[in-house]
Amino acid sequence: MITAIILAGGLGTRLKDTVPDLPKPMAPINDRPFLEYQMDYWINQGVTEFILSVGYKREIIMNYFGKSYHCASIEYAVEENPLGTGGGLLVAAQHLTEPFLVLNGDTFIEVDLNEFTNFHRKSQSEWTFALFRISDSDRYMGMDINSDGKILSLQSTADDVNGLANGGVYLIEPSSLDRLEWKVGDSFSLEDQLLSDFLSSGGDLFGMECSGKFIDIGVPEDYHHAAKILI
Repeated sequence: MITAIILAGGLGTRLKDTVPDLPKPMAPINDRPFLEYQMDYWINQGVTEFILSVGYKREIIMNYFGKSYHCASIEYAVEENPLGTGGGLLVAAQHLTEPFLVLNGDTFIEVDLNEFTNFHRKSQSEWTFALFRISDSDRYMGMDINSDGKILSLQSTADDVNGLANGGVYLIEPSSLDRLEWKVGDSFSLEDQLLSDFLSSGGDLFGMECSGKFIDIGVPEDYHHAAKILI
């Protein structure tokens, strides 16, 4: 059984004027919620269980999907108070004992799950990132990796055209969470705090470049472009 956590609890501040009455992962793309595209893609690759980390307007997500979607079961990790992406992850993952996927609720990237899993195992990685090539954006977390894919540093991509950046899909060993200073119930950022702390403490992070489609609906311009990507 493969479990995927989807981080779907954010406020979606930058998209509120465009999609004012919905949580960001439920933003409609070609008359379907963005979250459906994500779940369809991963179900087709063998994911059988989703844990949705929800907070803002969570009732909309919970009422729409209920306890299952197609052949996959759904559980909900509810943030009564905003915990950030890192806090939401820890709540959702606290009972998992096998390697699991984590997906950002506002990004879609094509990742071959078998290839991703094999790379993770071969590298003996604790966290494996799906990476993509940026063109002209400074919005994404850059990655400095060696020839084996080991992540050496997290860096800004502002001046790194065509560099590698975080695509928002992770494969994580549950044991790696046990030695974090952050605990369930803490509020913090996965990208800005947890990852940098984990790397500086000697954690084994690896990244695999993925050359398929990528879309981030977090800002209106890219949200409108998503209808041409997700078909």
